[in-house]
Amino acid sequence: MSPYNRSSKEEEYFAKQEAEKLRQSALEHAAEMAEEEKKRQKELHYMKCPKCGMDMKEIEFRNVHIDKCFSCGGLYFDDGELEQVIADEGEDSFLGRITSFFK
Repeated sequence: MSPYNRSSKEEEYFAKQEAEKLRQSALEHAAEMAEEEKKRQKELHYMKCPKCGMDMKEIEFRNVHIDKCFSCGGLYFDDGELEQVIADEGEDSFLGRITSFFK
């Protein structure tokens, strides 16, 4: 092998290493930006009604905190809250029958 080939292979190796570092840096930056965007979106939309955009208030119903929009009348359950209400009423209740349709 001539010295030229070794040098060229070394340059290629280091160029690949540098490119990998730059790629990793770009991925980390994109993840940070995505996290920042998630936070920004949450700040913009937290406790806002998905239907009309007005502020929602938390109300308590049978020891479950439900989000209610007093502007359009919408009721919104966080994950697991509807199941808690149904558990109190029983599977044969109106809500229990409705939710069994979606299972």
